[in-house]
Amino acid sequence: MKSQTIRRWSAIHTWSSLVCTLFLLLLALTGLPLIFHHELEHLLGDAPELREMPAGTPQLDLQQLVIQAERHRPGEVVQYFGYDKDEPDGVLTIMAATAGTDPNDSHTFMLDARTGEAVAMPASNGGFMMTMLRLHVDMFAGLPGKLLLAFMGVLFIVAIISGTVLYAPFMRRLRFATVRHDKSRRLRWLDLHNLIGVVTLTWALVVGVTGVISALSDLVIAAWRNDSLAAMVAPYRDAPPLTERAPATRLLDIAAEAAPGMRPDFIAFPGTRFSSEHHYAVFMNGATHLTSHLLTPVLIDARTLEVTAVGERPWYMDAMGLSQPLHFGDYGGRPMQILWALLDILTIIVLGSGLYLWWGKQRKPREARA
Repeated sequence: MKSQTIRRWSAIHTWSSLVCTLFLLLLALTGLPLIFHHELEHLLGDAPELREMPAGTPQLDLQQLVIQAERHRPGEVVQYFGYDKDEPDGVLTIMAATAGTDPNDSHTFMLDARTGEAVAMPASNGGFMMTMLRLHVDMFAGLPGKLLLAFMGVLFIVAIISGTVLYAPFMRRLRFATVRHDKSRRLRWLDLHNLIGVVTLTWALVVGVTGVISALSDLVIAAWRNDSLAAMVAPYRDAPPLTERAPATRLLDIAAEAAPGMRPDFIAFPGTRFSSEHHYAVFMNGATHLTSHLLTPVLIDARTLEVTAVGERPWYMDAMGLSQPLHFGDYGGRPMQILWALLDILTIIVLGSGLYLWWGKQRKPREARA
């Protein structure tokens, strides 16, 4: 590689890294506890705890749960019911003043599906874990914060690629994994920076790409609403406003018949951003690790309870569904969580050493002039 080419790649690597490093340090530090969010929620006492009851205790139907939720928070409406395979007797409930209220202004709790009792979920409404999540997702700045972090993620990917290009000629002079302990401290850190960067290369690219996709989730959902959802609800475009809706009692049975072999992930009630003003939307997923993150919407007329559409998944919704759990290492259980945490710590070292190397390089000319 010619020296001029190396200088160009070096400039790309230096400036793409410098611009995004502080943001990436924030993301790496906040992402570390999020990898173990389930465990930390239990440790901090923020996880919902359902009462012990005899096995096989019957559950209330959906409409009874809606009534119980509205009693718990009078004056609010149910936006979503969510289901977790690890808590089969609990129904995640999200409520707000209106169906279209922004998710950040909603209130989340769990309903005991057997009794209708509301169980608090502090981590979903504030506290340490929610602070970490908001800092990691949008820095409490909403869509502008997400777009800024997406841009930082793109710069991170550029820094990884340019660093790899620069490491190739470096490897011709030294054996792989060489750390020159007999040289200056700066050279030792340069060798460690390069070594750790190469070791974490694939993981960093995966986390960087999935992070960019996740940061663009609002735009992805908007595209789905304007494209797939708009096509599915087109026959209702000129329909009069919904004045009353049928009870939600049989929604899960109706959706199971429309999407056999799948199970419910969440229900979006009429007026929310995952449904329409005239529909319940039951999002179904598969039973495997992969398909459990791929959602198929079943749209049910909120007045007649007829299935009006079973939506096909556009590729960009699949990309978003697969990227979010992969970003936090949710696919492989505890071993993958530990691996993700170790690689996260190594990335923090790479980012910190990169700042140290740049600062040392800038300090030498200043000291020479002095």
